[in-house]
Amino acid sequence: MSTRLRLAISAGDPAGVGPEVAVRALASLPNDAPAALLFGDADDLAARLAALGLSHRAELRDVGRCDPDVVAAHRDHARAGEVALAALDGAIDAVLSGEASAVVTAPVSKAAITMAGHAFVGQTEHLARRSELADDDVTMMFLGPRLSVSLVTTHLSVRDVPEAITAPRVMRATRHLARALLALDVKHGASITVSGLNPHAGERGLFGDEEIRAVAPAIEALRREPPFLDGRLVLVGPQPAEAAFRQAQSAVHAGVVAMFHDQATIASKLLDWGSAVNVTWGLPFVRTSVDHGVAFDAARTGRVDPEGMIAAVVLAYRFLGGRREGGRA
Repeated sequence: MSTRLRLAISAGDPAGVGPEVAVRALASLPNDAPAALLFGDADDLAARLAALGLSHRAELRDVGRCDPDVVAAHRDHARAGEVALAALDGAIDAVLSGEASAVVTAPVSKAAITMAGHAFVGQTEHLARRSELADDDVTMMFLGPRLSVSLVTTHLSVRDVPEAITAPRVMRATRHLARALLALDVKHGASITVSGLNPHAGERGLFGDEEIRAVAPAIEALRREPPFLDGRLVLVGPQPAEAAFRQAQSAVHAGVVAMFHDQATIASKLLDWGSAVNVTWGLPFVRTSVDHGVAFDAARTGRVDPEGMIAAVVLAYRFLGGRREGGRA
């Protein structure tokens, strides 16, 4: 492990589970890794680190104080949103400047950040825009032990999804999933299946034309380019979503390309809750995150499970040390 591979970790919403899982995940850093850069309310984070004996694993970067009353309320608050966004931006600045090699993010509240006066639809889109990329240049995916899935569309109203399903978006989400799987050394000849949007994948146009209009043409075009053309991976579909996910969890397929947010996340959270990692592919750096939200209720009770954040740290180092085909993470 190169000592240059430093993580920039954002502690997330200070009223949620983010600071606790971020601190506890530091115990999973490789022994020869440098101290991570940890962005958030430094006073709060320092106390948490000291209590766990992990102060040596983090270099704290203060982004502003969050009043203890706000933290203790464990609900959406503008000040908590301000601190969460500042921590995220601090981590992004660190990796863009070369001070860090990857970003690992704890969960934020979109509502709290919006309450603070910022237009914000999600960390995935914010990371893309801060990297001077379009939203469509990156792909949200969830990589877990039983299911690896990428998303054609992300944070949209369900009513807006059908028009957003285009061949270029299907191709981007499929290419990115293929590159991620190859970076994780998926076996030669493994298959990726592309799900349909509609029941029974549209049943030849009886239940919508998205599969005919966008999904099938994208699949045919992708089969004419590596890694499908050279046989490293096999591409199938469009397939009814229920069949695609059932077969993926039985290891028939190495990954699934899903059409919209909940089509992917319901399956991921049923199969890999707590162990899947939210990955943004297409950025000029590695970014991983937990597969859950701010979990105000868990923060309120003190029953916080850091396994998702630990998985995000471990996967970040796997990508940093592995083969990342195509340049961008």
